[in-house]
Amino acid sequence: MREVDVKLITDAVAEMSKEANYFLGDDVVQAFEKGLKEEESPVGKEMFSQLLENARIAREEEVPMCQDTGFAILFVELGQDVKLVGGDFTEAINEGVRRGYTDGYLRKSIVSDPLERVNTKDNTPAIIHVEIVPGDQIKLTLAPKGGGSENMSAVGMLKPAQGAKGLVDFVVDTVSKAGPNPCPPVVVGVGFGGTFEKVAYLAKKALLRPLGEPNPDPFYADLEKEMLEKINNLGIGPQGYGGRFTALGVQIEVFPCHIASMPAAVNINCHASRHKERVI
Repeated sequence: MREVDVKLITDAVAEMSKEANYFLGDDVVQAFEKGLKEEESPVGKEMFSQLLENARIAREEEVPMCQDTGFAILFVELGQDVKLVGGDFTEAINEGVRRGYTDGYLRKSIVSDPLERVNTKDNTPAIIHVEIVPGDQIKLTLAPKGGGSENMSAVGMLKPAQGAKGLVDFVVDTVSKAGPNPCPPVVVGVGFGGTFEKVAYLAKKALLRPLGEPNPDPFYADLEKEMLEKINNLGIGPQGYGGRFTALGVQIEVFPCHIASMPAAVNINCHASRHKERVI
């Protein structure tokens, strides 16, 4: 059994909160560069040029790449041989978010009640997903999620008879209805299977996979390609000005489901597909 002081978690989350908002991942930057090279629309090309410049400024000046610095979403892989000491696990994460968003001058976007709408003023509480895994380490992944793209999410309790075509149609229709609202070019996370709540989690988790890395199952990898092609044929384009790059990628996560059910979910990420990892 390995003891881990929760203060290490706080420190890591504080650092990741800033880094995720300042430093766009290489996979996303490379997707922008590909878009700049291959986009057919002159306006679309200019949008990719601006996105690359924005990412450069954010990186070099260590400022947020977007004014919406997001809800702090934490995915935690907690080793079963870890013993947490020194305080409360959840509060350690929230203290990290509180510190990172305050010290990093990041916008605080969380309200304490959905109707009363009073800002918590420190971007807490975080959304925390914990998975118990073998080993004596803790893997933390922080993914700030902006409100504009999150609002375009959808869950569909499809009928099993709809099959793969039903899934493809649901995903493409969801992106079509979203239009320019989630700040395209987007990354589309797709959850498939499980239950009502599980499938929404899968869709968000799918966004963590590096762009360009296909689903390990060739069948679903082919579905990702088909969905991406159909989404990019919608013509929404970068920032909604038209073009061939409405989405940078489609990423599917799958889980077993009930014989009578076929849940599907779409979680759209804006072009600022942000996430950072730490292993403790």
